[in-house]
Amino acid sequence: MIIMGIDPGLAIVGYGVVEYKAPHFRTLAYGAVTTPAHTGISERLQLIYRDVTRLLEQYRPDDVAVEELFFNTNITTGIAVAEARGVILLAAGHKKVGIYEYTPLQVKQAVVGYGRAEKKQVQLMTRTILNLKAMPRYDDTSDALAIAVCHAHTGGSRLRDFYNIK
Repeated sequence: MIIMGIDPGLAIVGYGVVEYKAPHFRTLAYGAVTTPAHTGISERLQLIYRDVTRLLEQYRPDDVAVEELFFNTNITTGIAVAEARGVILLAAGHKKVGIYEYTPLQVKQAVVGYGRAEKKQVQLMTRTILNLKAMPRYDDTSDALAIAVCHAHTGGSRLRDFYNIK
C-alpha cells in the first residue's frame, strides 16, 4: 500500500509518501509544497492544488492521510489553513484517492505510543521507523511522514474498509 501523508498549511504543505507492507516501510519521497509570501490567497490555493495534484499523479497513493485542524489562539491563521486543507481534500477527491483524517493526538499515539508526546519525540520515532538518515528540512514534512506512519499503524481504518463497516 502506498500512503501519502499531508500536513496542510498555506505557506508550507508538508508531504511524505511511504510504501507499507506490514510491518515494513519504504520511504518513497518527502518534501514540501511552498507558496510565496505576499501572494494573494487565491493564487496560493491554486498553487497548492496544482502541486498536490501533481504529487498525486506522480506517486499514485492508495490512501491520503491528512492532519485534522487544531485551532489554538489565532483563528485567522486557522481559517487560511482550513482553506488550504480544503483544496488538498479536493485534489485527493478528484483523483479518487481514499482520504483519512487524523488528529495530532492520534498521530502521536500511533507513532510514539503516547498521545501527549513532544514534537521532538514524534520526529525521532518517525525517523527511526522510516530509517531516515536525517530529519527533513521542514517540521511540516516530518509531520506529514508521521501522519503516513499513523495511517499505516491504524489498522481499524483498513479493517472497516475491508469489512465495509461504517
